Amino acid sequence: MTEIVKRTIREGLPHPRGATWDGTGTNFALFSANATKVEVCLFDSSGKQELQRIELPEFTDEIWHGYLPDVAPGQLYGYRVHGPYAPEEGHRFNPNKLLLDPYARAHAGQLIWNDACFGYTIGHEDADLSFDERDSAEFMPKCIVADTGFDWQESRSPLVPWDRTIFYEAHVRGYTMRHPAVPESLRGTFAGLATKEVIQHIKSLGVTSVELLPIHMFANDSHLLDKGLTNYWGYNSLGFFAPDPRYAANPARMVQEFKDMVARLHDAGIEVILDVVHNHTAEGNERGPTLSFKGIDNASYYRLMPDEKRFYINDTGTGNTLNISQPRVIQMVTDSLRYWVNEMRVDGFRFDLGTILAREVNGFDNQSGFLKACGQDPVLGGVKLIAEPWDCGPGGYQVGGFPPGWAEWNDKFRDTARDFWKGEAPAAALTPRLCASGDIFNHQGRKPYASVNFITAHDGFTLNDTVTYNDKHNEANGEDNNDGSSDNRSWNCGVEGPTDDPEIVALRDRQVRNLLATLLLSHGTPLLLAGDEFGRTQQGNNNAYCQDSEISWVDWDFGERGRDLIHFVERLTALRRNFPILRRQRFLTGTINEELGVKDVTWINASGAEMPDEGWADENMHCFGMLMDGRAQPTGVRKRGDDRTMLVIFNSHYDLVNFTLPESAGHATWTLLIDTNVVEHPGEEDFATGQAYQVTGRSVLVFALDSDEHTP
Repeated sequence: MTEIVKRTIREGLPHPRGATWDGTGTNFALFSANATKVEVCLFDSSGKQELQRIELPEFTDEIWHGYLPDVAPGQLYGYRVHGPYAPEEGHRFNPNKLLLDPYARAHAGQLIWNDACFGYTIGHEDADLSFDERDSAEFMPKCIVADTGFDWQESRSPLVPWDRTIFYEAHVRGYTMRHPAVPESLRGTFAGLATKEVIQHIKSLGVTSVELLPIHMFANDSHLLDKGLTNYWGYNSLGFFAPDPRYAANPARMVQEFKDMVARLHDAGIEVILDVVHNHTAEGNERGPTLSFKGIDNASYYRLMPDEKRFYINDTGTGNTLNISQPRVIQMVTDSLRYWVNEMRVDGFRFDLGTILAREVNGFDNQSGFLKACGQDPVLGGVKLIAEPWDCGPGGYQVGGFPPGWAEWNDKFRDTARDFWKGEAPAAALTPRLCASGDIFNHQGRKPYASVNFITAHDGFTLNDTVTYNDKHNEANGEDNNDGSSDNRSWNCGVEGPTDDPEIVALRDRQVRNLLATLLLSHGTPLLLAGDEFGRTQQGNNNAYCQDSEISWVDWDFGERGRDLIHFVERLTALRRNFPILRRQRFLTGTINEELGVKDVTWINASGAEMPDEGWADENMHCFGMLMDGRAQPTGVRKRGDDRTMLVIFNSHYDLVNFTLPESAGHATWTLLIDTNVVEHPGEEDFATGQAYQVTGRSVLVFALDSDEHTP
């Protein structure tokens, strides 16, 4: 039994929350509305021995606080919180369980799964109504009093405008585990991602903003560890203010290492976006462990069933749902976001299961307390906020439902684009997706960038696998291939899995280029999955959340085919960068501007004429053109634009189509910029207006209209 040592403590302050070092001592402040006593526990440098247990002396506005004058950075600590153990009333206090500080800036050690980590006695006939008296401290990671100092020198955020933004989704560990230029000691870490050669590759692609899968401190699921697997993606957060030490080459300097990574990316003009999980925690349901929030104040931090508070509302599918309606919980989340912006200098956030953040007692509300808090916040108003606009609760699908100021992942773009290129969606279904899904997002002054378009993401097939497999192949996950979605909207082009058949290989490569072109030439904000630019495969696994292995790690030995695809991506991003007509901040509507006598977009059929209404109704029509007129009004100012006019032809038909290039008054030639049937750059070949171009089956072409005022 650890000896309880008395120690001098001052009253301290109720703010800021967490353990805050001021140069001479540390202030501890913890929110718990229902606790009766809070003790801070100090540990030796190994984290194995509890040295002192000190009661926080003050309770102000539901904040427990105290100041220890001789506690400095590097000190390991945790909390023990006293109060009623009454699960049927929503309370699960158990001071035998060491608890992590929700505001901890750093952690040491890993969670070791043991029955002592549970507030109840596993196997007891009363289940979670029982009370467990074992001490969990030896199995718990410890919080660290952190010194977050760092010399940023001249590093500044590139502040990429929304219309120029191209997201690049990557996993810190998986991206560099096999990178030949990254020293082995740095692979899988923030320092590895900051390696010059890694950043050079990202920069060369023309992407602007790296979106990192969760890097917050998280717990590995015990059932995965039992199978020799792991929670690779990290959507199992325990600490919203701390980078996970597993991603640090030097865990003792993890905060500084993260900051150095941000600085190096910023120096290259690349933003850093964090995927954050503020919808649930790793503590699970009533049978889950007591690691932090559950033992600090279960009834405040989680949404509980109104009439059965022993049980949790599970709108996330993970066992619990964070109670974002509670003011102190809202404050914790927004404090976390501001910390990562102000202290760690990240440039924005992608919110996992973002619908949860807008849930109130009566369901989704785009005027929820959390969304209002973000909308008026001067810090958060200056960064990119992106919602994954769905969860598994009632009314959870909310694409287009978030308020102005937010962007949203648009899965309708993904599904429609995949269906179109496998021949199962009509042309009419694709056209609104090419125009930033104005049918969904064009309201309340929202801009085209609000639609974050993607073909692939971490969840699902890679781009290579989308054209290689009809079915998921998740056997390695140990669930008899029953996990992961079966609705992949993929097409293997005739053979399941890898093949040496040259015709199928060529078709797959062209389909990859078609999907990339659709993504990067559409209005809205594109998101590219890391590795798709050179054909990364996960061997048909569409749910690699538990695969910290070569299934998930990016393979940099991609050969000539991979290099060709990289060059193609570079050409597409260059087009997007150099042709403003591809990224305008006004929705394309296809209506005539009577004052200017111009349509912003005209849909063209294979005869070179504007598509008649009956053309859209023809289910056999799989080839059409998107003519974007550079003279259309580009902003709210009523004047003509002076951008290049562009024509993009989409042909999902299996056979060649003779497509007549449309006439345009005062213009004589179209310059070909992209043909996905041609692996190498075709050169800027000119074609006369009115000339027929043979469009290969299943291909995309891009033309720019030339005049005396615009030269190629």
